[in-house]
Amino acid sequence: MLENNQENLHESEVSPETVNLQEKEKKGKKIELTDVVADVENIEEVVTEQIVSEEVEEPSEMEEITSEDVANSENKEEVVVETQSQKVTEIPIKENQVSKPEVIDYSTMTMEQLLAELQSILNNHEVHEIKRNIDLIKKEFNRKHSQLLQETKKTFLEAGNESIDFHFDSPLKQEFDAIYVDYATKRRKYYAELDTTLKQNLASRTTIIDELKNLIDNGDSSVMYKDFKNLQQRWNEIGAVPRSNYNDTWKTYQHHVERFYDLLHINKDLRDLDFRHNLEEKQKLIVSAEELLKSDDIEYAFRELQMLHKVWKELGPVDREHRDEVWNHFSNLTKAIHDKRQDFYKGLKKGFDENVIKKEQIIEAINAIDFTQNKTHSDWQKCISKIEQHRKEFIEITNIPRRKNDELWNKFKEATRTFNKEKNDFYKEIKNEQQENLNLKIQLVEKAKALKDSEDIDKTAEILKKIQLDWKKIGHVPKKYSDKLWKEFKDACNDFFNRYHKIQDADNQEQLVSFSKKKEFYEQFKVRVDADEEIAFDELKEIINQWRALGNLPHNLKHIEIKFNKLLDKVFSKLSIDSNTKEMLKFKNIMESFLQQRNYRKLDNEQLFLRKKIDEISREVQQLENNISFISNVTEDNPLVKNVRKSIAKGNENLELWKEKLKFLASLDY
Repeated sequence: MLENNQENLHESEVSPETVNLQEKEKKGKKIELTDVVADVENIEEVVTEQIVSEEVEEPSEMEEITSEDVANSENKEEVVVETQSQKVTEIPIKENQVSKPEVIDYSTMTMEQLLAELQSILNNHEVHEIKRNIDLIKKEFNRKHSQLLQETKKTFLEAGNESIDFHFDSPLKQEFDAIYVDYATKRRKYYAELDTTLKQNLASRTTIIDELKNLIDNGDSSVMYKDFKNLQQRWNEIGAVPRSNYNDTWKTYQHHVERFYDLLHINKDLRDLDFRHNLEEKQKLIVSAEELLKSDDIEYAFRELQMLHKVWKELGPVDREHRDEVWNHFSNLTKAIHDKRQDFYKGLKKGFDENVIKKEQIIEAINAIDFTQNKTHSDWQKCISKIEQHRKEFIEITNIPRRKNDELWNKFKEATRTFNKEKNDFYKEIKNEQQENLNLKIQLVEKAKALKDSEDIDKTAEILKKIQLDWKKIGHVPKKYSDKLWKEFKDACNDFFNRYHKIQDADNQEQLVSFSKKKEFYEQFKVRVDADEEIAFDELKEIINQWRALGNLPHNLKHIEIKFNKLLDKVFSKLSIDSNTKEMLKFKNIMESFLQQRNYRKLDNEQLFLRKKIDEISREVQQLENNISFISNVTEDNPLVKNVRKSIAKGNENLELWKEKLKFLASLDY
């Protein structure tokens, strides 16, 4: 009975594609599906839409869904962007709901802010939604890093260094690259998984098509409609398929849906029920489109419109009475959203025009710089700094109409060309200064070569360090001599310091042996001190001499010297000798320790301190003697006089001790 009723199908309801497919099926030909495209970039185009490029232009008439597209018949509409399929239900529209991070002006951010923004976007958004932002951040970060590198190198060279010695490491750059590698890894993984999912979805949809064909050919008429609705629900729940297979799969499915409705035509109530359901769902999509039209987020509204068209396409037909009405309403809303988007890009164009004005103002500012009175290097450096600042400002303004780009750049170059010519003429005149610098550096090279084989290691090391400082203070030399002269100087210094470091390494080994001996000596001495063993003054001096004879200590192991001195203090406190003798013995021990360690700076500082202390005590004693000379008619028994006499005696005693210390220090050979 169902087969007979196929003849009642209205000819106007069958599309040309359907007729062709029916004819093929009658001839026994099976519709084949093409293979899934595995290329990840193609998959990305399937699931994402192209965002406006950095040089934003007004959207042309060739949009993914244009006003001309929506004016076509309902059965012929196509949405180019294939997004995840979803069950046909009412789609809630949220004003601030966005699936992608906002594209902002990253040129105003510092490198630290760009790094933080990169990490934030990667942490808070899906990896397939952020490619545009990541690319813009990477471009701006690399531009700023290159600029920082050039400025650092310029400063390095201006300080008198040579380009061959320049080395620049940026922890920020290393951290940025690590985060970017993490993003690239996640992105590759996402599209690999998506490729697998798309293939699985294609297989699932192909299975449903086969089941639908079997239902039409062999289904039980009593449960056929229920089985069809189940297949239809399963179809809507399946996600996206590869773009290359989408149209063939969808057309094949629609063909067999129309075949089913042809069979179902006999049951008008069931057909009308399905029409009503489709009408209700399409009216929900119209409500969602109306909400999108109210949204201030233009790009979000445009993306969601693609989704609505996709869902609309998945729905079946509605009755003839409402077919044109609902489609015209939906297509008008689509056109209104597109018009709103075009107005938005017109606003962006206005911002681009403002950037053109800003660049022209910078060019005028460069032309207004007066460099005709520059007489010195400092004068030119001030002008160069101003020009460089304007150049940075000019480059940082990025969004301008493409047609104005070359024109503005040529104007900028013309504005700086005259300045550069005058600047170059000035620096040509300072070649005499560079020649003098060359002579000075040649002299330093000769000195370095003469000292490189010296056997007086410590003294020569200090002299060569000073020569290196003098080299840095000398300005530039003619470029053709610079590298050769620097190599000769560096080789001479390296020859000496390589030998110097080898000697130091040998000394370090000896110092480690000394540490082991001193540690053992210290432990033995500590046992005697802890046991409260009596140690005579002469024996204590011998112990100190034995300690010194054990040699120098490595810098990081000098703590044992402090421990040994504390034991000496403990023994000194028990000796029955006067305090000055104890003080001198301790002082000599410390000074000889400095001398043994070649710590000449501390010895010099100690001399300065002693001289200052001697002057201070001398003035105090003299003041006391002056004070007592003014006291008349007072006997020596007077308490005040006794106290002053006592202070004078104490001061003279201390003065003798300080002088003895200075005398000992002056006797040291260093």
